[in-house]
Amino acid sequence: MDVKDFDYELPEELIAQDPLKDRSASRLMVLGRKSGMVEHRKFTDILEYLNPGDCLVINNTKVIPARLFGTKKETGAGIEILLLKRLENDIWETLVKPGKKAKPGTTIVFADGLLTGKVIDVAEDGNRLIQFSYEGIFEEILDRLGQMPLPPYITHQLQDKNRYQTVYAKHDGSAAAPTAGLHFTKELLEQVRQKGVEIAEITLHVGLGTFRPVKTANILEHHMHSEFYMVSAEAAEKINCARKLGHKVISVGTTSTRTLESAADENGMLHEKSGWTDIFIYPGYEFKVIDGLITNFHLPQSTLVMLVSAFAGRDHVLSAYRTAVQESYRFFSFGDAMLIV
Repeated sequence: MDVKDFDYELPEELIAQDPLKDRSASRLMVLGRKSGMVEHRKFTDILEYLNPGDCLVINNTKVIPARLFGTKKETGAGIEILLLKRLENDIWETLVKPGKKAKPGTTIVFADGLLTGKVIDVAEDGNRLIQFSYEGIFEEILDRLGQMPLPPYITHQLQDKNRYQTVYAKHDGSAAAPTAGLHFTKELLEQVRQKGVEIAEITLHVGLGTFRPVKTANILEHHMHSEFYMVSAEAAEKINCARKLGHKVISVGTTSTRTLESAADENGMLHEKSGWTDIFIYPGYEFKVIDGLITNFHLPQSTLVMLVSAFAGRDHVLSAYRTAVQESYRFFSFGDAMLIV
């Protein structure tokens, strides 16, 4: 399966650089999973596609201000660090730019020594393991020094950190936002509940996979970075109940989808579970849990486009994307949404 099979033309001006003032004011493209038919709606119309007894599954991970700017102690050269995964004893797996300047033994200083980091190892994929030293509480220092890790295609400065955070974010740990959830307001979620729709909260801490492009011509050779997930007993019960009664399970985002499909047993049933997943979903995958998917418009040739294509069919998805370009939808993290049913 060739990576170019998931390509499409996107004018640069359609990449959304700033979030809308009103989270729920984005447009919504509704794509028929089987028919390929497209409807143009607004995001608040999502209520019309949810029925009593359905279960909406959201990812309640919280983005940490994971981007740090420091200097190399030995030379004063500038270094940028992206925190990816906390290991143990204040050791983090990180993405470093420029990586060549961060050899084992290198010390990096942040904010005149408020925080220091020492490179202790280089991982297989080139990521650096850094041990941090500080006085006080790491999370408080990170909140002072760190910046939100916006994707590289967003060049504008984010004025409000909370706009790269869902309104239901709870558990610290992500290096990127589960962006499909950015469209929901607390008021809209309350309307969902009032309609008799269950809301199940699960967690997947979004890591390097969001930033890593597919560099292999054959997508089957691409390796996904593992990410930590948690499914509570309460969430599992809500989802299982909806399925048993013949109601729909609608996943908010590819991260929720990957969590559900990783945690489910062979019959599509869920239990309380946590662990690491590197599941890679592409066309040919048989979905076990979800009946509908709320998602954003994703980068060409990305694993996210492949996942959506697995759910709705590559031809349907690429045709819908071409229509979205023609209709000037806003793309990527701060862009418009798509509902596949």
